[in-house]
Amino acid sequence: MDNITLSPELIAKMKQIQFRMKSLVSEMFSGSYESAFKSRGVEFEEVRPYQAGDDVRSIDWNVTARTGTPFIKLYREERELTIMFLVDVSASMHFGTTNCFKNEIAAEITALLAYTALKNNDKIGLIIFSDHVEHFIPPKKGRAHIWRVIRDILSHKSKATRTDLALPLDYLNRTIKKKSVAFMVSDFQCEGYERTFKYTSKRHDLIAISINDPKEYTLPDVGLIELEDSENKEIVMLNSSQKSIRSKWKEIMEQEREKRKNMFRSFKVDEIEITTNGHLVEPLIRFFRQREKRL
Repeated sequence: MDNITLSPELIAKMKQIQFRMKSLVSEMFSGSYESAFKSRGVEFEEVRPYQAGDDVRSIDWNVTARTGTPFIKLYREERELTIMFLVDVSASMHFGTTNCFKNEIAAEITALLAYTALKNNDKIGLIIFSDHVEHFIPPKKGRAHIWRVIRDILSHKSKATRTDLALPLDYLNRTIKKKSVAFMVSDFQCEGYERTFKYTSKRHDLIAISINDPKEYTLPDVGLIELEDSENKEIVMLNSSQKSIRSKWKEIMEQEREKRKNMFRSFKVDEIEITTNGHLVEPLIRFFRQREKRL
C-alpha cells in the first residue's frame, strides 16, 4: 500500500482528521491516556552522591567503594509502549443509519488513539483484517509513520464479507513477541474466537472497542421485510408489524450483547462501547479514568 495514489477525497479526509485530532488531543486527554497504561518498568539512568534521607537500598556499592564516597543509583520510568490496532474491515462494518458508517468510526477512533500515542512517544502498529489478515504495518514511532497508519486505514478497500476474529489475534501473537497494548476495533459479529481471545488477553493488554449502530437492536414497523446477513448472505423474511417479532429481535440482540460483555469480563478484557450516533471522545476518557483508578 506504499504506492497508493491519494485521491482528493482521501487527502481532504486526512486533513479533516488531522484538524480534529489537534483539537481533541488536549493535555487532559493525553494525560488520561498516559495514566491509563502502566509503564514497562524502570531503567538505570545515572548515579549521584548520597544525600541525607536517601534510601540506603539505592546505594551503588561498587561506585562507593571505588570513590570512597557514598553514591546512589537513579532510575527513570520506561514509558515507551507498543500500541497495536486490529481493525475489522468486513462487510458488517460498512453499515450505519445515523451519523456515519461503523468503518468510518473505526478509522476515526484509531486515528485519535494513534495521534495520542504519538504525543506520548509510543510505537504504533496496525493489523487490518476481515476473514483473513489483509494488511500489516509493524510498530514504529514518528509522525510520518502515524499518518501512514491513518492513511492505510482510510484508503483500504476490502472485498471480503465475513469476519474471523481469531485470525488477527493469532497473527498478533506470532508477530509481536513482547507484551503490547492491543486495541481490537470491531462490531464483534463473529463466533468461535473465544479461545484465542482468552489466550491473547494473557499475552497482551487486550482492549475491545465495540462499534454498534442503534438500528441493529430494533426492527422498524414496516410489514414484511427481507433481511440479509451482510457476512454470510443468508436471507430471512420477517413480519415486522408483529410486536412479538420486534420484541424477540430486540431480545436476541440484547442477549448477544450481554453474552459478549460477560465474555470480556471473564477474561478481564476492558470494553469501550461506541455507537454510530454517539460521542467518540467521552467513552475513551471515561475508560481511561476508570482504568487509572484501578492502577
